[in-house]
Amino acid sequence: MANITKKVSWSSRTDESGAAGEGTPLLNGSEQPKLSRQLSGGGSIFQIGRLSTVDLEEEITSEEDSLRGRPKEIPHNEKLLSLKYESLDYDNIENQLFLEEERRMSYMGFRCLEISRWVVCGLIGFLTGLIACMIDIVVEELAGIKYQVVKWNIEKFTEVGGLSISLILWAVLNSVFVMMGAIVVAFFEPIAAGSGIPQIKCYLNGVKIPRVVRLKTLVVKVFGVICSVVGGLAVGKEGPMIHSGAVVAAGVSQGRSTSLKRDFKIFEYFRRDTEKRDFVSAGAAAGVSAAFGAPVGGVLFSLEEGASFWNQMLTWRIFFASMISTFTLNFFLSIYHNNPGDLSNPGLINFGRFETDSVTYNLYEIPLFIAMGAIGGLLGALFNVLNYWLTIFRIRYVHRPCLQVMEAMLVAAVTATVSFTMIYFSNDCQPLGPEHTEEYPLQLFCADGEYNSMATAFFNTPERSVRSLFHNQPGSYNPLTLGLFTLTYFFLACWTYGLAVSAGVFIPSLLIGAAWGRLCGILLASITSTGSIWADPGKYALIGAAAQLGGIVRMTLSLTVIMVEATGNVTYGLPIMLVLMTSKIVGDYFVEGLYDIHIKLQSVPFLHWEAPATSHWLTAREVMSSPVTCLNRIEKVGTIVDVLSNTSTNHNGFPVVVQVAGSDEPAKLCGLILRSQLIVLLKHKVFVELARSRLTQRKLQLKDFRDAYPRFPPIQSIHVSQDERECMMDLTEFMNATPYTVPMETSLPRVFKLFRALGLRHLVVVDDENRVVGLVTRKDLARYHLGKHGLEELQLAQT
Repeated sequence: MANITKKVSWSSRTDESGAAGEGTPLLNGSEQPKLSRQLSGGGSIFQIGRLSTVDLEEEITSEEDSLRGRPKEIPHNEKLLSLKYESLDYDNIENQLFLEEERRMSYMGFRCLEISRWVVCGLIGFLTGLIACMIDIVVEELAGIKYQVVKWNIEKFTEVGGLSISLILWAVLNSVFVMMGAIVVAFFEPIAAGSGIPQIKCYLNGVKIPRVVRLKTLVVKVFGVICSVVGGLAVGKEGPMIHSGAVVAAGVSQGRSTSLKRDFKIFEYFRRDTEKRDFVSAGAAAGVSAAFGAPVGGVLFSLEEGASFWNQMLTWRIFFASMISTFTLNFFLSIYHNNPGDLSNPGLINFGRFETDSVTYNLYEIPLFIAMGAIGGLLGALFNVLNYWLTIFRIRYVHRPCLQVMEAMLVAAVTATVSFTMIYFSNDCQPLGPEHTEEYPLQLFCADGEYNSMATAFFNTPERSVRSLFHNQPGSYNPLTLGLFTLTYFFLACWTYGLAVSAGVFIPSLLIGAAWGRLCGILLASITSTGSIWADPGKYALIGAAAQLGGIVRMTLSLTVIMVEATGNVTYGLPIMLVLMTSKIVGDYFVEGLYDIHIKLQSVPFLHWEAPATSHWLTAREVMSSPVTCLNRIEKVGTIVDVLSNTSTNHNGFPVVVQVAGSDEPAKLCGLILRSQLIVLLKHKVFVELARSRLTQRKLQLKDFRDAYPRFPPIQSIHVSQDERECMMDLTEFMNATPYTVPMETSLPRVFKLFRALGLRHLVVVDDENRVVGLVTRKDLARYHLGKHGLEELQLAQT
């Protein structure tokens, strides 16, 4: 990918820390010609082979500062990491307060906590199912009214002339709905744009994305996705359900709402990143389950995109949340459809059941399926590349909220115009049988008793169009109709993804793949003598849908199970798996998956499953950041305030060292303490000289830290007088006395595996005498995750 001069941002507004998304400092990963290591007073620069990293502590030069001062203009490429993102503290801080609380808790207390976790997961599934049900009902009602009005108008003017009025009506209705959805996203909560899956992937990976799990984000997301789908855009409502479920989980598990400033005094034990991230995993799985009716697929999605350090009980709780979510949606939709108890709507999209007798496949068809997987990989790579350059164009020229709203309205109007034009000039007329499945059949210029087949694909919600391509009888579409629909919808979906609207890419991908997959089935049947073995092109529509979706998003395990569960037929498990693997292999050869591209453009320090394959020659010495800002076990308050107020470093973790009294030996590591802990200590004025004063009569407890979570106050809001600066602070009780450490010569793959498997935020590097020599953070490791070309450079550097 080429360099760009604008910062891609999920949110163009100012984040919580007050720094604008496009103005955040970056970690430079530019190339350097030689292998060396340099230390400077302001920080350290490690030059490894042809790669270099700039430490967080390095002072910004006047030239860099002048570049940063330019509004909306900063250098950016794929090797830059934004300092705006922090890691989650997934590893428990085992200080004295935590250990004392755990030791005081009885066996019954631990059992009650475990029951509470199951209750929270049940609530997450229930609320996620309710939200999905509400979205589905509102979309069906509003879309039904819109299509009925446009259908009546088209039928009226088909006979008397003046169909241009129908076109204008269709375009205006689409633009109005999309305008409302784009306004709330662009002006009120930009993080709610898109499906939210890249952001949730980052959160499950251990990166804290500002405002991603706020209540306001959920409200905007739900309203926005309703407007986007009703507005006729080439989008789906399934992807945003994953983000919605994650937000629900983050709110329910904390027992309070920081946005509404309401604390219900429940689930206080879960107010930490360790528990919250687990519940967000359950919420994401519940969202997948509600979207596709695939509980097992939801569990595998969270596992595939989340951490590798799950335990068995957590997996069961996530599965429980997924089952509750799909059951809730199923139950309330059955009431809505006047069939209480008829649980036949497990998800927002219902592919319909593929009966084994009518769509069986033979062994000699598997190579054909694999070939379709390769086609899906190629088309997916093309889709991702086009969307990449379109995203860069938007960042350069469509960065203002008003322009974003106008672009969304333009896309809505163009989509309606293209759809109307395709229907108008299509002569694919099919007989309208007594048991037709078309929701809004348009006769237009067809004879009596016939309907326009192109209208079935365009003049409908995307979910219904996918189902018609899967299950309509052979002969329902002619090849020209499917070919033109695939071509136009491909570019419309590519243009639509990335708009300032809440929308997903799952259903458009399935619809594109189903169209060209059904086309492949028709063409294969036409080259045979009898055509009997290709009697039902629905199975090729299913294979094409899987191939196209896999080629765009590059998910394998979870997507296989989702497709199998959504179709209700395990017979196609093997073909779908082979197709998804093929599409991923072919697509990865050209470009990364769509979500990974947007994560990289956002400069998120995302850690993949494994370290680079040729990184064994790198050690912790080359990866770590140094020198490290350390604190004494008993430190001066003024020193702590100055360290936390230093904006040039902005560290979040500090090794705590101790020096033997009366000895000249260097200080040795005795613990680790976080910035958030120090801020709480300063806020409560836990100073040694004030131990007997009324200010600290009450001993500080974990509850004080949990009450401040997750929005810890900035250091600028903490007032410390001049006299208090001379006081001392004893960190013994609050620091993690057993931080994870590694020696300097530990290989990078081992450091990566330890960091990734344990969900660490800081890994201290020590020498043979347990003295701190460096600190490894997520950003240090993310710099060394190289792509294909980076690995080639490493191999050249070694030779």
